[in-house]
Amino acid sequence: MDVARLVETTVTGLGYELVDFEVSGRGLMRVLLDQPSGIMVKDCELVSHQLTRLFAVEGVNYGRLEVSSPGLDRPIKKEEDFIRFCGKKAQLKLRQPLAGRKNFIGILGSLQDGVLQLDVDGKQVLIELSNLDKAHLVPTF
Repeated sequence: MDVARLVETTVTGLGYELVDFEVSGRGLMRVLLDQPSGIMVKDCELVSHQLTRLFAVEGVNYGRLEVSSPGLDRPIKKEEDFIRFCGKKAQLKLRQPLAGRKNFIGILGSLQDGVLQLDVDGKQVLIELSNLDKAHLVPTF
């Protein structure tokens, strides 16, 4: 049984975007969801109750379920996320160094053929998404 697919189908069916889904070794399932108008506590409760019922019916074994918003430092996972947040400040960590660096902070630019353009202090850096380990927005106040 593909639990990730079950979660994604349920979350999107309820009208939310699944930002991330993690399962820890201790049975913790963490679900991050979003929607254009933002996430409220009642949204998390709704999804949590629906997933709890679904897991009982499907026989999914887990220790604890945590449903929350992605927060201001939202993870950026999918190509659609990079397109959506074009022009926003982000922190990226690479798998393999690029020009001797693995960590970059800059403004997200265009994405073409799996290559992201990142503005780092006025210099354009091209990063292949296949080399990306982690990325998240950097909150600006």
